[in-house]
Amino acid sequence: MSECFRPSRRIVVLGLVAAGIQAAWAEDLPEVVATKDPSCGCCEAWVKHLRNEGFRVQIVNAPVNPIKAKLGVPRELASCHTAQVGGYVAEGHVPASAIKRLLAEKPSATGLAVPGMPVGSPGMEVAGMEPASYEVVLFGPAGRSTFARFRGAQPI
Repeated sequence: MSECFRPSRRIVVLGLVAAGIQAAWAEDLPEVVATKDPSCGCCEAWVKHLRNEGFRVQIVNAPVNPIKAKLGVPRELASCHTAQVGGYVAEGHVPASAIKRLLAEKPSATGLAVPGMPVGSPGMEVAGMEPASYEVVLFGPAGRSTFARFRGAQPI
């Protein structure tokens, strides 16, 4: 093998350090338990988004309405899947960055919701279509408020 194709010791060490940092970051994030309908493809795409952002995700294929009721998700905030993470609920296509902020800030709330299925939200990307702008709603016994605004997966 020629020298130009062999990575230097510095590159190898930097790669190992970066991999260790990413692994430690993933270990600091709580596991996400996502309940979804077995045939839902957009839910699988949302799970992939979370995994790409460092979350470990366990998928439970089961009817979602009973878990929504049990966890206190209001009907008007419902979407296609319901997840539990760090003592909170993540309803629908909530971006990973919003979940990370929720876990860092630890507000007194039940969780976050992205009602419906906005085009361009994580897991709802559609080739050739502009992503929609939407709100991530913080909800709980004290009421509801806008937690964040996004266009696609990007905060606005």
